[in-house]
Amino acid sequence: MASGSVIDPIHQFQIIKIVELGQPGGVELAFTNSAAFMFGIVALVFFFLTFATRGRTLVPGRLQSMAELSYEFVASTVRGSAGNEGMKFFPLVFSLFIFVLTANMVGMIPYAFTVTSHLIVTAALALLVILTVIIYGFVRHGTHFLHLFVPSGVPAFLLPFMVVIEVISFLSRPISLSLRLFANMLAGHIAMKVFAGFIVMMTASGVVGWFGAVLPLAMVVALTALEFLVAALQAYVFAVLTCIYLNDALHPGH
Repeated sequence: MASGSVIDPIHQFQIIKIVELGQPGGVELAFTNSAAFMFGIVALVFFFLTFATRGRTLVPGRLQSMAELSYEFVASTVRGSAGNEGMKFFPLVFSLFIFVLTANMVGMIPYAFTVTSHLIVTAALALLVILTVIIYGFVRHGTHFLHLFVPSGVPAFLLPFMVVIEVISFLSRPISLSLRLFANMLAGHIAMKVFAGFIVMMTASGVVGWFGAVLPLAMVVALTALEFLVAALQAYVFAVLTCIYLNDALHPGH
């Protein structure tokens, strides 16, 4: 979006109220474009998986193959990071992976809204993972779960310092998990918008500008390809880290 002659790369992340829901308890509630896209993403995933697996034929078609490949890809990721015991968390990991992947890809569509470029969304997903780890860890292991913060084989005089370091490391997990996804999607979209703005401004300056616009056009094409790769990679990284953190809930001992 441009305001006058100024390109505004941040405008694409603006939250827009669609329906105001009042202010119960002094808290403003509204159905926004972000919420609409999240509902749309969930619906898109639901209908795709339902339609793709409705036949369950012995020789799968293209859609069924895509659904089965996504299942096997996430299942192998869970087994590789958390073992066979980690498969009990497969529904959670698969849901997170497919939601983040779809949200990232939908955000690549022109004029679409990238929900994973907002920290509040990625932070909510990260908190869901960490709270699952904490709750399951205490429910299954009780106070033994606290051994996660007590490395074995550490001398007694170093133990208090190591415990503090382990606690800080654990508490930083949701921060790094949410910031990594948010920052990558935000930065990539801003970069594409900036170079796209250069194309508009240079082509508006006449014939000479048309030739000068070739370089930013090439950058936009390259950044678009890179952003598709980053979109898929960040969904995979989010799923892998989720599996690693869930493994701590399954095996809290060092």
